[in-house]
Amino acid sequence: MPDTPRTPDTPRTPDTPNVSDTPHDPGIPRDPGEHRYSDEQREAVYRVIAERRDVRRGFRPDPVPADVLRRLLAAAHQAPSVGFSQPWDFIVITDRARREQIAALARRHRDEFAASLPGVRARAFDRLKISSILDTPVNIVVTCDRTRGGRYTLGRHVQPQTADFSSVLAVANLWLAARAEGLGVGWVSFFDERELAAQLLLPAHLEVIAYLCLGYVTEFAPEPELATAGWARRRPVSWAVHTEEFGRRGLPGEEPVDPLADVIAAIVPPDAAAMTAARERQGRMTKPRGSLGVLEEVSVRLAGLAGCCPAPLPEPACVAVFAADHGVHAQGVTPWPQEVTAQMVANFLAGGAVVNAFAAQAGAEVTVVDVGVAAALEPVPGLLPRKIAPGTADFTAGPAMTREQAVAALTVGLEIARDLVAAGNRCLITGDMGIANTTASAALICAFTGADPAEATGRGTGIDAATYARKVDVICRGLALHRPDPADPVAVLAAFGGFEHAALAGFIMGAAALRIPVILDGVISGAAALAAAALAPDVTAACFAGHRSVEPGHAIALDRLELTPLVDLGLRLGEGTGALLALPLIQSAARALRDVATFDSAGVTDKQ
Repeated sequence: MPDTPRTPDTPRTPDTPNVSDTPHDPGIPRDPGEHRYSDEQREAVYRVIAERRDVRRGFRPDPVPADVLRRLLAAAHQAPSVGFSQPWDFIVITDRARREQIAALARRHRDEFAASLPGVRARAFDRLKISSILDTPVNIVVTCDRTRGGRYTLGRHVQPQTADFSSVLAVANLWLAARAEGLGVGWVSFFDERELAAQLLLPAHLEVIAYLCLGYVTEFAPEPELATAGWARRRPVSWAVHTEEFGRRGLPGEEPVDPLADVIAAIVPPDAAAMTAARERQGRMTKPRGSLGVLEEVSVRLAGLAGCCPAPLPEPACVAVFAADHGVHAQGVTPWPQEVTAQMVANFLAGGAVVNAFAAQAGAEVTVVDVGVAAALEPVPGLLPRKIAPGTADFTAGPAMTREQAVAALTVGLEIARDLVAAGNRCLITGDMGIANTTASAALICAFTGADPAEATGRGTGIDAATYARKVDVICRGLALHRPDPADPVAVLAAFGGFEHAALAGFIMGAAALRIPVILDGVISGAAALAAAALAPDVTAACFAGHRSVEPGHAIALDRLELTPLVDLGLRLGEGTGALLALPLIQSAARALRDVATFDSAGVTDKQ
């Protein structure tokens, strides 16, 4: 029998007949797509999905009719739930006084979050409207009851959190139905969940899943507000789909995605026209030509990277500190015990390191990536767990890592770059932590440049003459054992590098592929940049040398990369500290090109 005609006021219930209820003769072949909607109906479904928005501004005061609210709530109540548990309830709030009390809760936690943000992020956040509790006529709270259905509810035996997931599906249903009705929805999350539950007089066993603000809007933006505001970007769907197991990316029916190959293919030379325009503008700015020295070339390179003149300001900025341990530590190349790596990671996360102080001064975020620390690290905010293995092997006895591990670490780096850019960062900064990593760095620099180990090896964290001689000998033995071919940069990384070197190389390439500037720190970053440049020569268009380390190998690396260090202060700390000091210089170069008047616009007479 055909579907019963329905209007939006009569949502389908489990008892409503469907085509699938009709008996079928098993001897007659069936069309696999027989239950597919018509082209027009499918287009409408996909359209409402594509045009769903988290709306924060532009709400109209018009009331939402009761029949529309009933349709929305019925759509939410039709959400699928694990074990048909239906763990949700909906609280509809229209009372102004109650909403003012709830808005006060949200403002307090919003202000706390704003105070925790680095400078540029805080200013960008201030420009965002994050709550429409009082701008909309209706608020709807979606709750979850994990106890509903009793002890033996299907699907909750091993994963009790499926009740929460099911309630989120109710939120999604309501949101899509609202868009179909022309209603905007804003999801407010600046709440202490228990404080909000108390305000709503919820029983103790109920939890708040979502606080939604509903109302008619003046228009729906073509893109999500956080994207148009520059706060975040959408990840490509091809990076979010995995085949059979995590890490094997690819859309159905298409060739598998090779993230490393994709990134390398996306790295292109700088835009010549934008660079020419930047040089011409520098010549017309109200200052003597060339008077800003190296900063003028920095602004030109930023324009070439961005493909426009002037280039966007490189802010907000984030330093990613990649941390890993090294098997070559066993050769006695440093007096520092290996456990210092994990201890310093804890220091970074607690905010007590130099990198934290410099980042706070520069208004940059600090993220720490465990890509190979030998110790197990407790999950805490700011730590990204991406461990390939608990440290590398001793490269004097064999390769430091397998080729597969090297590729995995490269992929970690480029994914971190993409994620940080997707989160809204417009400048990336390299940082590192790993006891004995200057030994691996010197070996990499020798392998890629052909430099003599005695000339490329420094004293790292401060070693005596005997340890220095041992360090040089270790590098010589490693080079003799592996006979590296710089034409195979992955093999070179595998032979000598740390997981942080490979991840940093991927990080640098990831930034370049997205045309985002990346500021290099010291010798560890320099060694990683050599590997990145060997994989994709045009990667250097995105690289800016923050400083020159006292490690001799760093000067060799910068010379090969043809990069001019912006500061030279005798630093040898690592962590990203030297690069952070250069951040204001690079930002100033971009701002000068954008904001300084030209002779003609300012009415200033140029020299003859």
